[in-house]
Amino acid sequence: MKTLLPQNCKHIRTLSIVGMCKNAGKTTVLNRLLAESRGRVLGLTSIGRDGESVDVVTGTEKPGIYVPDGTLIATAKDMLALSDITQEIVFTTGIPTPLGEVVLVRAKSAGNVQLAGPSITSQLKTVSDLFFSLGAEQTIIDGALGRKSLGARAVAEGVILCTGASYDMRMEKVVADTAQIFRVMNLKKAETVPEESDKPLHEILKLSREALVPGALTDAAVVPLLKSGALKNARLVVKDPSKVLLSPDTLDKLALRSVSLETVEAAKVLCVTVNPVSAYGWKFDPDAFLNTMAAAVDVPVINVKEEPL
Repeated sequence: MKTLLPQNCKHIRTLSIVGMCKNAGKTTVLNRLLAESRGRVLGLTSIGRDGESVDVVTGTEKPGIYVPDGTLIATAKDMLALSDITQEIVFTTGIPTPLGEVVLVRAKSAGNVQLAGPSITSQLKTVSDLFFSLGAEQTIIDGALGRKSLGARAVAEGVILCTGASYDMRMEKVVADTAQIFRVMNLKKAETVPEESDKPLHEILKLSREALVPGALTDAAVVPLLKSGALKNARLVVKDPSKVLLSPDTLDKLALRSVSLETVEAAKVLCVTVNPVSAYGWKFDPDAFLNTMAAAVDVPVINVKEEPL
């Protein structure tokens, strides 16, 4: 089998797969990682439901999640009956979900599974630690729609960002928005964190050229500071990239004014995968999509449709 994903994905202990949209190719990427594990023990969970043959939200067909023998899986108890592996329950976590308690099982045979794991960062960290204590060499967290911030939190060390034609009919829109998310997710990790203050940002910057932003960083807060000249040769630190709600234009202006934008918690985006086929009936030219995306980000870009599983 041709290796699809870069080798740097294989050596990250906790890896998150994050989708720009439904049907971006997350499950295809996950299946490839599982197929390429080559005897390594993987721990697998999801922050949303995944593995069903038909998407419960969009009604479109989805590939199943096929795990090899020995895989450790954390999923809601109700999902066990929908999986066709021979399974051994090795731990009950006490973590509740709408689909039952999250339990850890070991696959005693290869087969399809359905996932519905914890959604809180601390719970994901607990599950990940349990995987490693049970012999996992890598934990993979399947990110849910709208949870792009997952990869930026302390849970994951590396991120695979998945995007595709299902995001929008306009290829330029898909590339631009994906590049913007990539840019924000790859912000520099802060080496030091300024002290927290309850003063307004403009007052903090009068006293110091650095500030810890307690909440979201928005254009409404930043643009007036740029216009007044208060933001120049400064350092702004946010908790994680999900707090950065700035337009590309504002990010460019911060860079021009030598403003360093950093995060307390960050995970490196290892690669971007593209799916040129939309689940809704349109598709992009695969070479044009791949090349345009590759020009917009500085990590490997992989077409998940380049080789059938």
